Amino acid sequence: MDFRYHKEVSIPVEKVSLKGELIIPEMATAIVIFSHGSGSSRLSPRNTKVAKHLQQMGFGTLLLDLLTPLEDKLYSNRFDIELLTLRLIGATKWVSTLGEALNCSIGYFGASTGAASALKAAADLPQVNAVVSRGGRPDLAMDVLDKVKAPTLLIVGSLDYDVLELNEKAYRQLNCEKKLELVPGASHLFEEYGALDKVTAMAGSWFSKYLQPQHSPGLVKST
Repeated sequence: MDFRYHKEVSIPVEKVSLKGELIIPEMATAIVIFSHGSGSSRLSPRNTKVAKHLQQMGFGTLLLDLLTPLEDKLYSNRFDIELLTLRLIGATKWVSTLGEALNCSIGYFGASTGAASALKAAADLPQVNAVVSRGGRPDLAMDVLDKVKAPTLLIVGSLDYDVLELNEKAYRQLNCEKKLELVPGASHLFEEYGALDKVTAMAGSWFSKYLQPQHSPGLVKST
């Protein structure tokens, strides 16, 4: 596969630099930004697998850490949804000004607590056109769910009972195009055989439906 951008990146947001990996296939017209959950990182094998699947479908992907290594040592930071949201918004704005990403539509893939920051950021940024949550905690963004306009897919394992109940409550608060999908026989981390494959297929289908190009990619470059 040919890429027009494939690099480790350092994204300045306020007083810190966020580490990430940005991959944009040559003909990509959309980029999916990953917001991982507490205790995870941009190197998460589950998110990496989803990202590779999306790249094969022609989507760009940005896997990044919303906390610095020092910040991540403080456990409470992992649940500071406001902080994570501000970081995600900053990273999204950075991507949107990158020459190779101009005119690409933006989607979010959030996992666990990362789904809350993805939904809060989507409520704030009109350029976010789709959100997918994997085993997420959208209930932690309950105060803004009615403001989310981006079509939102909530994916939950059928055996993840507590998280499923929280997702059902959050789902009722969403006023956008929405869907709640269960992965039969899957627990919170989707470690069961074939479970994560179902997640990647659901996410790919959702993004294919709702991430439409803004214009023809690559025709406008930053100056």
